[in-house]
Amino acid sequence: MLDRDHVTEIDRVLRGQDTGRDWLVSASWRRCVESYGLDPTRPDPAHIVTDAEFREHREQSERLIATARSGLQSLFRQVAGQNYVLLLTNAQGVCVDFFGDRRFEDDLRMAGLYLGSHWSEDLAGTCGVGSCIVTGDAITIHQDDHFGLAHMPLSCTAAPIYDTKGELSAVLDISLLRAPSPKTSQNLAMSLVTASVRRGGMANPMAVTRRGRVGRGSTRPPFLDGSGRIVGMTTGARRALDPDGSASLIGRRIDELMELTVDDLPDLMRGRPTEERVLRLKDGRGLFGHAIAPQSARTPRRQTGELPGALGSFAGPDPALQRLLTQAGRLAVTQLPLLIAGETGTGKHRLARAIHLCGPQGRAFHALRCTALPEAGSLAELAPGTLFLNGAEDLAPQAQDALLALLDRRSDLRGRASTRGDPGTLTAALREDLYYRLAGATLSLPPLRHRADFDWLLDRLLRRRSADGPQLSTAAKAELKARSWPGNIRELERALDVAVTLAEGPVIDLPDLPRAPAAALPAPPPEADLEATLIACGWNMSQVARRLGVNRSTVLRRVRKAGLTPPE
Repeated sequence: MLDRDHVTEIDRVLRGQDTGRDWLVSASWRRCVESYGLDPTRPDPAHIVTDAEFREHREQSERLIATARSGLQSLFRQVAGQNYVLLLTNAQGVCVDFFGDRRFEDDLRMAGLYLGSHWSEDLAGTCGVGSCIVTGDAITIHQDDHFGLAHMPLSCTAAPIYDTKGELSAVLDISLLRAPSPKTSQNLAMSLVTASVRRGGMANPMAVTRRGRVGRGSTRPPFLDGSGRIVGMTTGARRALDPDGSASLIGRRIDELMELTVDDLPDLMRGRPTEERVLRLKDGRGLFGHAIAPQSARTPRRQTGELPGALGSFAGPDPALQRLLTQAGRLAVTQLPLLIAGETGTGKHRLARAIHLCGPQGRAFHALRCTALPEAGSLAELAPGTLFLNGAEDLAPQAQDALLALLDRRSDLRGRASTRGDPGTLTAALREDLYYRLAGATLSLPPLRHRADFDWLLDRLLRRRSADGPQLSTAAKAELKARSWPGNIRELERALDVAVTLAEGPVIDLPDLPRAPAAALPAPPPEADLEATLIACGWNMSQVARRLGVNRSTVLRRVRKAGLTPPE
C-alpha cells in the first residue's frame, strides 16, 4: 500500500467510514489520533528506552523472565527456521527478553524487535504488543494494520499473559521483519503464541501461590486459600466456572460453585483413580479435577492502582494531576455533566476525549467549538455519545436556547464543556438552566508553569517528534523549563517543532529554540499562583525566578511577604 493510501484510509476511519479493516485495528487507529495525538504521516523510528530505564524494567521483571525462559526457548526452536523473532514484554510494553537470529541483529534493532524496545500503543501506535495491552486479547497486527509508516513491513502477533488476579503481567509477541502479504499467513503464529501462553499459564500463578492449594480442572485451575476461597485464577478457569462472564469469582468459596469442599481437595491429588477425580459444577457440568498441595511461603505481591484507558498516559509524576485524573476516571462512567476548566492550550479537549474513551464503547464523540455552533437542526442528527462544547463562555444566546432544547430531548447525549476562565464566571455568560446542565462536576487543569511533571512531558513530546533525533542540551532544557508558557502545551509543542527542524546536529541548543514572546514575561503573580509555581519547581528559587521573569531576591521577598514555607 502506498503511504498516501495508508494515511487516506486512516482519515476515512476517523470520519466513521467502513474501510473493511478489522474493527480492532480501526479502533486502535482512532485512539492513536484522538487520544495519543500521533501523526500517521511521520515515519517515526522504533522507540528504545535508555540503558538506565532498561535496567530498571529488567530488574523488575526478573521473576517473569526466569519463569518464562524455558517456554520461550522451546517456542523459538519451533520457529527459528522461519525467521520469526520472539519478544517478551512487561505490562508497560517494554521488551525485557528476546530470541532472534543474531545475523540480522542490526535490522532487528532498527525495527524495534530487540531488547529495550518500547511498544506501548501511545508511543508506537497500532502494533501487536501495544494493541494487545489495550484490548487484553491476542491480536495480529499485519503490515499496513500498523499505524506508523516505519512499522508497515512488520507482522506482529501478540498474546497477553495474566496473573492470578486477572491482571495483565506480560505480553508474548512473535514477529517477522518481512511477511507474506495475506494476513492469514500468520494464523500459525497466532496458534503458536496462544498455545504457548496457555501452556505457561501454570508457571506464573504457581510462582506466587505457594501457600494455597491449586485445584486443576480440565480447562485450567482456580487457586484457593486455606479456607477454600478463590484467590486467583487463569482466564481458562474463569471461562469454565463463569461462561457468560457475569459473576465476580474472586473471594467466593469453591463449594458455592461446585459439589466440592476444601476438605475434599486431598482426594484430588495424584494416586487417586481417575473416576474419583470428576468434579460436578452446580449447573450440572463436569470437570476432571486435580489438586496440588501447598508449597513454601510466598512473598506478598505489591498492588498498584492504574488509571483507566487514555487517562493513564495523560500526565506524568504530578500528584495534583494524578488526583484530578483519578476523579476523572470515576466521573467517566457516570451520566454526570462535567466542566473542564483551564487556560488555553492546557489539554482540555484531549482530557475530554480521554474521559469519553473510558465510557461505553461504540459511542460517538462530538466536539463543537462554541464560537461557531451549527444550526440546531444539524445537532438533532447527532449520534448517541458525548457532546463536548469547547469554550462554553462563547455560546451566543440563541445557541444556548437551541442547545438546552437539544439536551432536554436527547438523554443519550452526555454533556461535557470546557472554559478558558474561572468556572464561576460562567454563571454570567450562560443562562442559569443551561449552566446547571453543563457544570455538574468541575475539573481544573493546571497551566504548564504549575505542572510538576514538566520533565516527563518535555521528554514525551520530544520523543514523539523524533525518537532517535536530536536531544536537548542542558542549557536548552533549563531555558524551556524557565519560560512561563502562556500558550501552555500547545506553545511548547510548536517550540519543539521549530527546535527539531533547526537543529543541525544531535543536540538542540539555545540558538535552535524560538525566541520567547514578550507576553511570556508575566506580571507579579498573586499569592496562590506564586505558591503553585514554587511547588511545580520543587522550591528551587532560581528556577522559580526564571519562570516568573524576575530575580531571585524578588522571589524570596514575595515568599516572605506571603508567609509561604517549603514542605518538610
